Amino acid sequence: MVVGVLRLDIRLYDVQSLKQKRSQVNKILARLRPRFPVSVAEVGCQDLLQRSIIGLSMTAGSESQLESVFSKIEEEIYSSGLAELLNSDVEFLHYGEDIR
Repeated sequence: MVVGVLRLDIRLYDVQSLKQKRSQVNKILARLRPRFPVSVAEVGCQDLLQRSIIGLSMTAGSESQLESVFSKIEEEIYSSGLAELLNSDVEFLHYGEDIR
C-alpha cells in the first residue's frame, strides 16, 4: 500500500478580499472532490489574499497510480482558470509487505 501526499502552492487570480479568496478556494476544492478519489483541504496561507496551499492525499497500490491522478489534478487546477500553480511537492509513504 502506498499513501501519496500532494502539496500545491497556488496563486489566485483577481482576489480583492479574504471572502472572495475563500469563495475561489472552495470552488477549486468542490471541483476536485467529485472528480478524483482524494482527500483535499486548504492547509496554508489562509490569511494571504492571492496565495493558498492545498493539501491532497490518496491511497493506492503503486506510486505510478498516484502520480497519474496527481498529474491530472494539476491539469485540472490549470484548466479551471481560477489559479496558477506555483509549486507542487509530492511525497510517497510505503506500508506493508507484498504478499505473494
